[in-house]
Amino acid sequence: MEKSVLEQILKVVETVYGTYVKGNWIPKAYADNKSRYLWTDAYGVCNFLTLYRETNDVKYLEQADALVNNVHDILGRERNGKKRLGTATDEYPTRGGLRIGKIDDEGSHDGDGQYFHYLTKWAFALSRMAKVKNDQRYVRWAIDLIKAVHPHFVYRDRNNQLHMYWKMNIGLTHPAVQSEGNLDPYDGYITYRLVDEMAEERELEKEIADMKSMVDVKYSRYRSSDPLDLGEALWITHWYPNEQWAKTITNKSLQALEELWQQGDFRESLNHRLAFREFGTTIGVQVNDQANEAWKNRVNEIHNLWLPHLYKRDKDISPVMFCTSLRPGVVSRHYLQ
Repeated sequence: MEKSVLEQILKVVETVYGTYVKGNWIPKAYADNKSRYLWTDAYGVCNFLTLYRETNDVKYLEQADALVNNVHDILGRERNGKKRLGTATDEYPTRGGLRIGKIDDEGSHDGDGQYFHYLTKWAFALSRMAKVKNDQRYVRWAIDLIKAVHPHFVYRDRNNQLHMYWKMNIGLTHPAVQSEGNLDPYDGYITYRLVDEMAEERELEKEIADMKSMVDVKYSRYRSSDPLDLGEALWITHWYPNEQWAKTITNKSLQALEELWQQGDFRESLNHRLAFREFGTTIGVQVNDQANEAWKNRVNEIHNLWLPHLYKRDKDISPVMFCTSLRPGVVSRHYLQ
């Protein structure tokens, strides 16, 4: 890693998560009523793991571990912090799922709950912990998480066709949003496979089959005009790039991103854009081998554009994803092979 890139990442990491203290470091809270946020912290864990692999400094591994434990201790509990979710315990902290970490309670429009695509992002981060540390405990937690949430998000309609809810309430007793996320079946499919491949015994065959059946039905109709969605699609497909669904979605995503670039979406006023959504794009085009050379220069252009404004809208999700985009590291299938 170039020294300048390392310095940029370290500066952001310290700003977002606080100065490292050996032996008893606890990640800094984002805000009093949003102390942890699942999506951001999944990227945070991956960033710490990449820093460890790049520098061989064990403190970054300690920080990754501390962040995992802090997320499980906060987002694995009810909002008042008193009780763990579902059947979770201190030893098995993911057996009730994990809250998003939203500021508002679950009854409000953009309130707390459980997002499927945040849960898969966390399961992925746990799988990277397992791979870097060669420790099955993280695989156990990822499998427990998947087993806990899958039956609540996935359902069959009157014609016996499988579908998904995009968001559930905190207790996983009813859907908070009835619709299905554009990428949720693909997200689940690759995450479940990545986790299951690392387990000592296969435990997710049924869940993988459920996801595959939805992927097979949906992939030919995939479309999006959102830079985060398209970047995530490129990240998802790069794990199993030779499968037909992945080839189709890769081609559609790259074509859609090129259209967005050519029509000037990435040159609009920053007031009409969101940094973290564009970092979704820059991560995706970097890890996916099918992205053309032109995107390398565009990635640098987007980075340089947002650098002075990283903390303008938020103090966590944009800067943390910026770090991942600067050095994708463990979020790339090529990195830990």
